[in-house]
Amino acid sequence: MNWWDDALHRATAEVVLVGALAGLVGVQVVLRRLSFFTMALTHATFPGVVAASIIGVNIYLGGVVAGAIIALGVAALSRRSGQNAAAATGVMLSGGFALGAGLVATQSGFSRDLSSFLVGSVLTVSPQDLVITAVALVVVAAILLACARPLLYTGFDQGGARAAGYATGAWDVVLLLTIEVVVVTVVPAVGTILALALIVAPAAAARQWSTRLGVITALAVTFGILSGLGGLYASSHGNVAAGASITLTATAILALSTVLSRAVRTRVPASLGSSAVPA
Repeated sequence: MNWWDDALHRATAEVVLVGALAGLVGVQVVLRRLSFFTMALTHATFPGVVAASIIGVNIYLGGVVAGAIIALGVAALSRRSGQNAAAATGVMLSGGFALGAGLVATQSGFSRDLSSFLVGSVLTVSPQDLVITAVALVVVAAILLACARPLLYTGFDQGGARAAGYATGAWDVVLLLTIEVVVVTVVPAVGTILALALIVAPAAAARQWSTRLGVITALAVTFGILSGLGGLYASSHGNVAAGASITLTATAILALSTVLSRAVRTRVPASLGSSAVPA
């Protein structure tokens, strides 16, 4: 039997790729405090993947289109004086989910299980899903590596970045669209609702252990992969939904890191470390 014919083998490869992908972009989400935006984006992606499934096109395409519209809308609102971007994002969060649920309700005998969009179904991923995830990982890693300096400057010092000649608005859009690509890519594994935890929790856990961007990124990727593998193992041995199990594992890693890192900091003088990332 071919290695790819085994569902558990494909699921294992998928959670490793997804964990690394979520960990990479999660660092930017956590450091730039974009968790709320990412949550809204996961909800906004939901109607896109539902609509794509209904009309018979690839769900990635539907999710990317829907999410890109929301990302560009939030970016535009955030740059207009007098506009409350957080309020608009909150409306998009509930509105996007309501639209997706409404689309499902209009289709009698809808052939796709709603839960697979919401919480994922990693044991049913196809070889095509694996290829898409691998390509997304390479592309996202290349973007974050090539754009590391402008993303860092625009994220922590907008005024200084503009003075240095960086187009801060354009770089914000680049990051928001990159986050959207990751959100859509992880849908088959953890769904639209649970994607937020896998993106944010590993990076937030890594942030507890270091202030250096390189170390945080390496730890976030490691924690993301461990969340995927640990959740898949618990799912296969405990008869628990894989998406929920992966999310709970990521949450447990964050909780454990928070407790242990605080215990370590009480024993290590703060002067021994140096800060590379603003607190």
